[in-house]
Amino acid sequence: MTHLRVYDSLAPDGLRGGSAHLHTACTEAYAVLAGGGTVQTLSGDGYAEVSLVPGALVWFTPGTVHRLVNDGDLEILVLMANAGLPEAGDMVLTFPEHVLADGEAYAAAATLPGAEATTAGTGEAARARRDLATDGFVALRDAVLRGGPAALEPFHRRAGAIVRDRVAGWRTVWQEGPLAAALATGEHLEALAAGDASHLGSSSVSQLPAPPEERRMGCCGTLGTFMPVAAARVGGSAP
Repeated sequence: MTHLRVYDSLAPDGLRGGSAHLHTACTEAYAVLAGGGTVQTLSGDGYAEVSLVPGALVWFTPGTVHRLVNDGDLEILVLMANAGLPEAGDMVLTFPEHVLADGEAYAAAATLPGAEATTAGTGEAARARRDLATDGFVALRDAVLRGGPAALEPFHRRAGAIVRDRVAGWRTVWQEGPLAAALATGEHLEALAAGDASHLGSSSVSQLPAPPEERRMGCCGTLGTFMPVAAARVGGSAP
């Protein structure tokens, strides 16, 4: 879960916003908090534009290329499936084909230098990354408009190749997080069906601190990230 302030600088095509990308294993959801804009998508449904207004909730499944356009002060609460997989490299940016085809070139273009990784930097590296992804997105969008969703297949194939070597590490994240939680729910359902509600006695309340003032430079904007590792149990006593 991340608080996102979408970039408002101009991309090469004259629109303000973030870097187009997809996720290879995660569904992503946008809960719009403030401002306005659009999310442009390329998916099995073709090309679409979805309006983003306060209170709107939009989500998309793995393989959907999405690009945020900021029409003014757009802020979003971003909810990602599968725990930490996005931070582990689940995202693939829509760079031009010659960059996608070269692993070293892709890594160099996708990675921000340490001094530019947060809002303490100039933001120039994040803008350059966004602009390169925009060039690739425009070409990909034009291909889909000409040939339909099948035109996404080469990019999907490139994306799969880019993340392939990371999958082994993702399995541990998935097994210890989402899968473990789903299995625990199954155990609770079995217990309740058997008349056993003893697991309710281990209930608790936890909290996370607010994100730090120095925000991360993400692909779509500046990020205030809630860190689960910092979760603290909330103590209390009966009134």
